[in-house]
Amino acid sequence: MHATPKSAIASTVAVDLAKDVFELAFADADARILERRRLSRSAFAKVFDNRSPLRIVMEACGSAHYWARRFTRLGHTVELLPAHDVRPYVRRNKTDRTDAAGLLEAARCESIRRVPIKTPEQQGIQGLHRVREFHKAQRTAAINLTRGLLREFGVMVPPGSAKVRPAVLAALEDADNELPMALRETLKAMLETIKVAERNMLAIEDRLQAHAECDLRSQRLQRAGGIGLITATALSASVGDFDRFPSGRHFASSLGLTPREHSSGSTRRLGRVTKRGDVYLRMLLIHGARAVLRSAKVAARKQQPLDRTRAWALALSERIGHNKAAVALANKQARRLWAAEHHRTSFDPNHASVRATPTH
Repeated sequence: MHATPKSAIASTVAVDLAKDVFELAFADADARILERRRLSRSAFAKVFDNRSPLRIVMEACGSAHYWARRFTRLGHTVELLPAHDVRPYVRRNKTDRTDAAGLLEAARCESIRRVPIKTPEQQGIQGLHRVREFHKAQRTAAINLTRGLLREFGVMVPPGSAKVRPAVLAALEDADNELPMALRETLKAMLETIKVAERNMLAIEDRLQAHAECDLRSQRLQRAGGIGLITATALSASVGDFDRFPSGRHFASSLGLTPREHSSGSTRRLGRVTKRGDVYLRMLLIHGARAVLRSAKVAARKQQPLDRTRAWALALSERIGHNKAAVALANKQARRLWAAEHHRTSFDPNHASVRATPTH
């Protein structure tokens, strides 16, 4: 009986995750597929029990972090790859088999940055943010619907969510307008819907505040301009350890805040921002930058002193416009946040980078 060659021993497993049916491809050290298995959820949960340590490769998609924590506890090495980096390696038609084969090919590329496995606490905070966004969307939809219905009867609600309730109550109490009685009762219920959504949002913010009081990273991030409770807790939970990025430029790039590049030879072409990475984090950082830029304009109008960051943003806004300046400021804030976390220092809006003088 011949001994099994070392290259024929499965050392890597690519897993195409799903809700009910999981596709597995077992490969040797040379990425040659030795075995394929298609398992139900119950069978997949037990397939790696009592096995020698394996390298398990999965896409960083739904439920990936749960399975990664579970398999890590069993002694296996788990690698999570970004889904957009795996897609180019999937050949021919998209099936579960080709997805698993594409994962094996992508795992061989060391330049693909692995996604760190999140803890249950990090996923819990991200879940709170998603639920808050759900309630915010419900409130926005209810406000817009109420405005539209009242506009059909000649009742205009002034801009601002805080002005909706007083304006609607005034319209309901006005007996001279054309609002039917049945619609008046429904609009009153809509106000309650808006109130419940706002109450749920405040409850989640209280839970986020309680978490931030115990999370040193969130506390440090809130010291930066334009970074409040929501942005700080979202960054802390989503990004985790900032040191996994080689530089602030890499961190800003991961959020899609750097320009697209289409260059060749000596010709360099830069376009709009890439908009890659986490849409939610990018939105929060840009909104925070808008707040900083707005405060700079107010301070300048009142002839109050400006720090270096706000003075730079204000001058940039006058040159290229408010929106572009806000995105550029968000880019700068992201890079400075990385630097503050990397060097474990406080965020300084007056910081000026000093380039080292080359020695001859």
